Amino acid sequence: MASACSFDITSNVDLQEVDNALNQARKELAQRYDFKGSKASIEFDAKESKMTLVADDNFKLTALWEIVQTRLVRRNVPTQNLTRGTAIPAANSTVRQEVTLQQGVSSDAAREIVKFLKESGLKKVQASIQGDQLRVTSNSKDDLQEAMRVLRGKEFGVALQFGNYRG
Repeated sequence: MASACSFDITSNVDLQEVDNALNQARKELAQRYDFKGSKASIEFDAKESKMTLVADDNFKLTALWEIVQTRLVRRNVPTQNLTRGTAIPAANSTVRQEVTLQQGVSSDAAREIVKFLKESGLKKVQASIQGDQLRVTSNSKDDLQEAMRVLRGKEFGVALQFGNYRG
């Protein structure tokens, strides 16, 4: 009898890499001429997985977001897991925006992945939701590799990582 093979689908962000990227962005912010004398700042709360961007106006807020996003990409942090809030007027005529980092696969994305795997035509592949991750099982290693290939080709709104492969 063939043993069941499996792998897990997760979506995690390395908070240390985010912190390193934000420190680099702060250094760039201090050196940029267009931000000299402005009230721009970047704050990061690792416990709540949120960062707060503060700038003088919406134009500088957009430029600040581009700096942060560039630094995150260079540190291999998946930007699909970032959710930007709306820009809110703050004290001293500044603009504030919160950016949330999503840890784990949301329940909506998990249901969408399970549905997609069922509709993909891989008959012997089963997916089950386990909290903020998914476990995909099959009797065939080839079917699991095909499932990974199919999942990489579709966008689910979060960066998927495949791990804990058991053959």
